[in-house]
Amino acid sequence: MPATKYRPIRDIRRNGTVSKTAIREAVRKIAELKRTDPKRYKARIRSGSGKDVFLVVKHGVPRCTLELTDAAEVRIQNIYRLIAECNHSIHDISRTEVHDQPYQLPRFNMPLELGIFLGAKRFGGPSSRKRCLIMDRAPYRYKRFISDIGGRDIKAHDRSPAKAIRHVRDWLQSAPGKTAIPGGKKIWKDYQQFRRELPVIAEEAQLDPSQLTLLDYLQLVINWLKEHR
Repeated sequence: MPATKYRPIRDIRRNGTVSKTAIREAVRKIAELKRTDPKRYKARIRSGSGKDVFLVVKHGVPRCTLELTDAAEVRIQNIYRLIAECNHSIHDISRTEVHDQPYQLPRFNMPLELGIFLGAKRFGGPSSRKRCLIMDRAPYRYKRFISDIGGRDIKAHDRSPAKAIRHVRDWLQSAPGKTAIPGGKKIWKDYQQFRRELPVIAEEAQLDPSQLTLLDYLQLVINWLKEHR
């Protein structure tokens, strides 16, 4: 079997192949994790987090506020810089719950970042070329807390990673001059495979799958996609 497909597994032979025994052992470990610690398995493999990062890496170089780690820089200034540098932006405003917040107040970072982006598009001169995708969990839910953005084509993902991937894929495909992008179903299938292999990939890179930073995750996605072209 080609090593390029199973590179995360340690037992790579000199001729560039991996034994079926090594592959079966890696799969066995994942199955054992699922049986003995379902919560950890779910967190490592089944989580929908990172789905949009996976898709955007597949068709570009994503930027995200989570990459901002320099404590010497003011976070809002870094957000301004990222928005100024990027003409395409994705905003999921669905995470505004209050039930798990200590003061029962919503977290409004993502709506704030959307507002900054819309301001840059409106008043930024060349930034008028900016375009964005806005997603929420249900149709018209946004009107309860940010009604001023009414009239925009806001996509509802119903908390479904597969549906969110399809929305992002269709939006990327609609960009001027964009080459053909595989359908949402194919990308979702690839993402599921990546998530299944992620524990082994991360451990090969000497990383804890449950403690990956955004930059760690990006590098693992990039490497996986290179091996699965």
